[in-house]
Amino acid sequence: MSVSLRLSGALDALAARHRRRQLVPRSGLDFASNDYLGLSGSRVLTDAAQDALARRVPLGSGGSRLLRGNHTEHEALEGEAAAFFGTEAALYMGGGFQANQAIFSTLPAAGDLILHDELVHASAHEGMRLGRADTRSFAHNDVDAARDVLTQWRADGGTGQVWIAAESVYSMEGDIAPLSDLAMFARETGAVLVVDEAHATGIFGTRGEGLAHELAGDLGDHLLTLHTCGKGLGVSGGLICGSRVMIDTLINRARPFIFATAPSPFDAALVRAVLVELTRRPTLVLAAQKRITHAHDEAARLLGLCDQPSQIIPVILGADDVVMSAASALQSRGFDIRGIRPPTVPPGTSRLRLSITGNVSNQQITEAFEAISEVCAGQIKESSS
Repeated sequence: MSVSLRLSGALDALAARHRRRQLVPRSGLDFASNDYLGLSGSRVLTDAAQDALARRVPLGSGGSRLLRGNHTEHEALEGEAAAFFGTEAALYMGGGFQANQAIFSTLPAAGDLILHDELVHASAHEGMRLGRADTRSFAHNDVDAARDVLTQWRADGGTGQVWIAAESVYSMEGDIAPLSDLAMFARETGAVLVVDEAHATGIFGTRGEGLAHELAGDLGDHLLTLHTCGKGLGVSGGLICGSRVMIDTLINRARPFIFATAPSPFDAALVRAVLVELTRRPTLVLAAQKRITHAHDEAARLLGLCDQPSQIIPVILGADDVVMSAASALQSRGFDIRGIRPPTVPPGTSRLRLSITGNVSNQQITEAFEAISEVCAGQIKESSS
C-alpha cells in the first residue's frame, strides 16, 4: 500500500468517527478564540506596532537567541515581565508549547519526579516525554491524590527532587486549580510548583498577573510560572518566569530555546506595550471579569450550568456527532462556537467550548446562550471536572 493510500485511509477513519479536523475561515461572533481582553485587534497594539516600526524594530530575529537573534526588545521585555509577574527573571520563547517543552525536558533531572495533574496540557506531556525524570499523574485538582502518589513513589524508592505540574485555569474544563493547597503541599515536600498560567494571564489578578502571583512570597525559587502572550495578551510567544538560576539553566540547556530561531523582536515590543497597558488600565481586567460574571449568570439561567469559575465554559454533550452537529447549527446562526472532541478531551465528554472574549457584548453573550438552549435542549450533561 502506498503512503498516500495509507494516510488517506487513516483520515477517512477519522471522518467516519466525526473526528477529522480541518481549517476553516473565522466567521461570526467570537466565542472560540482566546482573545480574552479583545486586544489582538485593538488600538493599543496598532499604536504599539506603529511605534515599533518608527523605531525600526526588526520584524524577524534572523537567528537563535544565542547567536545574532538576541535583541534589546527581547531583553527589555524579559526585565519588564519579571517585574510585572513578580519574579527574579523571565525568558521569552516563541510560544507556550515550546516553553513547556523547554521546562519539562530540561529542569527536572534523572531520578526526579514530575507529579502532574492528569489534565495538564499536551505541551507539558511532550516536555516530559523528552526529559529524563520519572512522571506520575494524579486525579484532576485532587491534592490528596497527589500526596498519595508521592507517598507511593517514595515507598518505591524514589529519592529525587519533586516537580508539581498544574494549570491555573484548565483550557477545556474552565475550572481553577487549588493553587493554595498545591503550594502548601509543595512547601511540605520541598517540591517545585510549576504553574501554566496560559488561560489566567490577563484575566485574573489585579492587573492580569495570573492566579499564582500571590504564591511567590511563600514559595520563592520553588515556583515557576508560564504566561503565554497569544491569549489574553493578544500577541504571540510565551514568558517563563522564575528564579534567575532556573532561567539561566534554560538558556544554557533547553534545546527548544537553544536550537530555535528567536521570536520576533517586533512581537516582543508589542507584548511590552500590553504589559504597560495592563498596568495603566486595570479596568481592562475588571471589564473582563464583568463579562465573565454575566456569562455565568446566563449559563445558569438558560442551561442550568452552575459554578462556572472562569472565562471558559464547557457545554458537554457527550457524543462526537452530536457536538459537531450542534456546533454547525450555532455557526449557521452567526456564533463562532466550536466542538471539541477526543483526544483533546476524554472519550464521552465531547463538548462545545465557549470562550468569553473581549470581542463580544453582554447582549451577544445572552443571545449565544439562548441559541445553545434551543439547539441543545435536553442534551447537556454534567461537567466532567
